[in-house]
Amino acid sequence: MTPTFLRRGALALVTMSALASTSAMAADVNIYSSRQPALIQPLLDAFTKETGLTTATIFIEKGLEERVKAEGANSPADVILTVDIGRLDAAKQAGILQPLSDEIVERDIPATFRDKEKDWFGVTARARVVYASTDRVGADGITYESLADPKWKGKICIRSGQHQYNVALVAAFLAHHGEEKTKTWLTGLRDNLATAPEGGDRDQARNIASGQCDIAIGNTYYVGLMQTNEKEPEQKEWAKAIKVVMPTFEGGGTHVNISGMGLAKNAPNRDNAVKLMEFLTTDEAQRIYSEINYEYPLKPGVETSAVVKAFGELKPDTLSLDEIAANRAKASALIDEVRFDEGPKS
Repeated sequence: MTPTFLRRGALALVTMSALASTSAMAADVNIYSSRQPALIQPLLDAFTKETGLTTATIFIEKGLEERVKAEGANSPADVILTVDIGRLDAAKQAGILQPLSDEIVERDIPATFRDKEKDWFGVTARARVVYASTDRVGADGITYESLADPKWKGKICIRSGQHQYNVALVAAFLAHHGEEKTKTWLTGLRDNLATAPEGGDRDQARNIASGQCDIAIGNTYYVGLMQTNEKEPEQKEWAKAIKVVMPTFEGGGTHVNISGMGLAKNAPNRDNAVKLMEFLTTDEAQRIYSEINYEYPLKPGVETSAVVKAFGELKPDTLSLDEIAANRAKASALIDEVRFDEGPKS
């Protein structure tokens, strides 16, 4: 088959899927989400109980932006729920969101965690932290900058540098330090790796437990997921092998990313969609969403769950997510330039 034929076939599949979803969704609020439905259903049940409005969710792990664009003006999507500033910015750049000026949402979600042009808003936060061996690492004071220190040579594990979570971290580093220092840091971090990047964040905890490395970079919520994993109890052992260390930027705080939401460009149930978005910033929803996903509420004053509190005090970096989004393309280019995913060179 020719590449052109394959591209046309892929587009046809997206279009057929779009048409199918258009006719299949008939709830009061239709949600397109890159999060597994089970992770958000308790939240949606609470919304329905409070408002009487029904919801329907389509889970789209990859290609969400393409799906909504293919559906065009007939898209049933009312609200987009996704994770990471990269995914939210991609939705904005794809033109599948519309700005929302809403007094309630803007009051409840701090400006650092929402788009200055009002296309997307954070719901909960996760921190990009250090997983450290409980047996082999005693230092609790670690900066992101110090991860390039030769003392960690051969002792760090990480997933692909091009994964959206790491691109966002590098983009934040770039915003703090500029291009040359970021390139130098990436090179030093690469050469401190125990092996070439692979797997996901939970795999890095497994690698620490097996002795492959002493520290790793991962998101906080994976620790909660491992600690409470009844289906795969071996993950509980991985969690026991690590402690969470909250690294900071020199002169700054801990890098945080978000799960977030946006109002779909052609939302057919706009008023109901706004009601859901407003509900997601209430004390009840912030508590539910953060507890089921082991994340941090963004609304000031809402208590963090006991599991997440045990990770230690989080002092978020004050760098805006808008600025991180603006640096993502350059960050990705630098990751490739130093051949980060090939692993240590010296």
